[in-house]
Amino acid sequence: METADHTTPEAGPAHLNHPRSQRAFGRTKALVAVYGALAAAVLGTVVIRALTGQPVTSFMWGRSAGVLASAAVTYWLTVLASRGARWAYLRVRIISVVMPVAIIAVDLIPGVCPPWFALMQATCALAIAATAFVVNGSGLRAAFPKTR
Repeated sequence: METADHTTPEAGPAHLNHPRSQRAFGRTKALVAVYGALAAAVLGTVVIRALTGQPVTSFMWGRSAGVLASAAVTYWLTVLASRGARWAYLRVRIISVVMPVAIIAVDLIPGVCPPWFALMQATCALAIAATAFVVNGSGLRAAFPKTR
């Protein structure tokens, strides 16, 4: 049963306020912020290249904007999870595993993007992949036990 603020009774303040949980959420927020900063750098590079007449593709525009948007959503979900929203925690777990795979897999398709773009996107993937290790660790999983 969830309460009005979408927290579960099992994931109450005792688990969320545990120092290990707080440290894990602090690391998660920092890693997601790095993911966002790197994604902003990729988009900024695309903008600068376009403004200086260098070739950029619609894929590069869409991909860099999409990764930046995913970073913003992931950070928002992380904040909600740190306040006890189990549904947000589960989404952060999924995003942190799926995004690195999606970023790397698409960038490895020959001819889709130039090497500089793939390399910059790979740095984003590393930051969000590191998040997966933190959010799937025993400390945060203990704060959000299964409800069924």
